[in-house]
Amino acid sequence: MSTTAPRGDPFKPAARVAGQRQDVWTIVNEAAAASPVQPIVNMGQGFFGYNPPKFALDAAKAALDRVDCNQYSPTKGRPRLKQAIADAHEASFGRKLDPETEVTITTGANEGMLSAFMGFIEPGDEVIIFEPFFDQYISNIEMPGGKIRYVPLHPPKDGAVRTSSAAEWQIDFEELEKTINSKTKMIVLNSPHNPVGKVFSRAELERIGELAIKYNLIILSDEVYDRLYYVPFTRVATLSPELYERTLTVGSAGKAFYATGWRVGFLIGPPHLIKYVAAAHTRICYSSVSPLQEAAAVAFEQADKVGFWDASRAEMKAKIERFCAVFDELGLPYSDPEGGYFVLVNMAAVKMPEDYKFPPHVANRPRDFKLCWFLIHEVGVAAIPPTEFYTDANTHIAEDYLRFAVCKNDDVLETAKERLRGLKKYIRN
Repeated sequence: MSTTAPRGDPFKPAARVAGQRQDVWTIVNEAAAASPVQPIVNMGQGFFGYNPPKFALDAAKAALDRVDCNQYSPTKGRPRLKQAIADAHEASFGRKLDPETEVTITTGANEGMLSAFMGFIEPGDEVIIFEPFFDQYISNIEMPGGKIRYVPLHPPKDGAVRTSSAAEWQIDFEELEKTINSKTKMIVLNSPHNPVGKVFSRAELERIGELAIKYNLIILSDEVYDRLYYVPFTRVATLSPELYERTLTVGSAGKAFYATGWRVGFLIGPPHLIKYVAAAHTRICYSSVSPLQEAAAVAFEQADKVGFWDASRAEMKAKIERFCAVFDELGLPYSDPEGGYFVLVNMAAVKMPEDYKFPPHVANRPRDFKLCWFLIHEVGVAAIPPTEFYTDANTHIAEDYLRFAVCKNDDVLETAKERLRGLKKYIRN
């Protein structure tokens, strides 16, 4: 007869996934399904409304016919893709990159960042991130037992009455330095920034770099929108040899080639950092999708030859200008993006009816969630409430904003604009 004591509930979930409140994506999707205005124009989630360029699609189709492209790839990535990435980034890094030791391929940029945290963060280590943040950072840091310290970007004080450059969202460097302590191991950057659209200036990056060197920190630089910048763009890893030695730069073929579903990401950095990211990646998912790695390799090889990067930037900048014209018309100020494809619009002037009925899971969230629900149900346009990307203590910074993704076909942008004109009757200046 067994004398083993009975244990607790075997179906109790781990703390890292238990007790999570309903996420923003579920709320928006449920609101869209229940809206009387159909079909909804989805300007929320940042997926593209159009296909990758033909040279990338043709490469993906061709890869499927090759036996080797349908089998496991090396865990660190296919040699052709690593070489293509090294070649494509040589100019912007100002150095020749070794594809074998300074580049590693991951299953999307998100898994790449998880691999970086798994490779370097021990329980109790602290990581600094800026608010607003890409929401996946949180779980990725917490999975290996890391603790997060938050430093907010401060918007312009008159952002509710004046359209301003995303550059005006500022770091308080005194606040940043006070956040660093003996447990701090890493600081996460995101430039061009989601959702603000800020491209960190060289001067800002130099000050962050000085702190990283002073306190011996690793920098994880999320640069997945690195091909979509409309002002000068600087990589923090290029500021000095010492900063290169402590920086992991994250990239995304999916973002670069309008193929977010391909899940092909990569990290660039010094060998003594990259080898541990690659080791963690091997244990998380072993290797990444072979045919799409091959297609991404061809895409990087072809992009410069056909002028794709310049065309891509010009096209996205034109979409931003086309879409934001409706906010100029309505008198709703916004944060004019310096990079990426998101626009933060200040909706402080939109006055929702005081007796408007919201479901309980929306009624107890900040004002931007209510604005999101209201827009979906009253005008049929879905956006994202940016307080999802803040800690509770700082939701007041963004509760009047909504985030719109402009990476959609022009006819979708025009439909969204026409519907948004329905806000006129709710605007009180």
